[in-house]
Amino acid sequence: MSKNKPSYKRVLLKLSGEALMGGMDFGVEPVMMSRVAREIAEVSDMGVEVALVIGGGNIFRGEGLAKSGIDRVTGDHMGMLATVMNSLAMSDTLEKLGKPCRVMSAVRINRVCEEYVQRRAVRHLEKGRIVIFAAGTGNPFFTTDTAGCLRAIEIEADVIIKATKVNGVFDSDPVINPDAKRFESLTYSEVIEKNLNVMDMTAIVMCRDNNLPLRVFNLNDEGALPATMIDQTIGTSIVMEESA
Repeated sequence: MSKNKPSYKRVLLKLSGEALMGGMDFGVEPVMMSRVAREIAEVSDMGVEVALVIGGGNIFRGEGLAKSGIDRVTGDHMGMLATVMNSLAMSDTLEKLGKPCRVMSAVRINRVCEEYVQRRAVRHLEKGRIVIFAAGTGNPFFTTDTAGCLRAIEIEADVIIKATKVNGVFDSDPVINPDAKRFESLTYSEVIEKNLNVMDMTAIVMCRDNNLPLRVFNLNDEGALPATMIDQTIGTSIVMEESA
């Protein structure tokens, strides 16, 4: 394989809503949105088919709303709509960079974005369009991590790449413990046994059962996303037992 050739043909990038806040306490910071969009566009320019799932925690998070007294199902529906808002913002930013983009929602909002249809999503990717999957799974009680894994499996992505605020998966919180050890690679069994905070357990088991590799990297490192397409040493890789 060429040194500069991407390792993947099709990827799903999972972004948290908080990743778009930058230095703000709420909402979307335009500078951060633009930087992330440029890196996504760079990945697309490498010839990689790119899909995204973006969380809504920078606007509404269903679980948090439930703790404040709102019905959990209602709160989760509000969270789904927050992901649609983030997806539309990212789509607009990517389109301004000259990258064709489609937002596909698990909840029918036909005047705002397309309804999610698996075959149609694959066709968009094959035509070089960036696809953003919005509204989670369309069901309450499921996180956008689980939605990301589900969509990655459905579109037969080579890998799901999760953007975080640290350089991979650690044995303890590196923000609190400066001596925390970063894992270069893990198996899904190790993630479950060690109860590592990578994704929620439903998402981890779904990836494991469908043999979907997972990469975790630091979005705050500028240029890390396109570099992850080529450099396998960036972040932490989570794979099946036989591939470890």
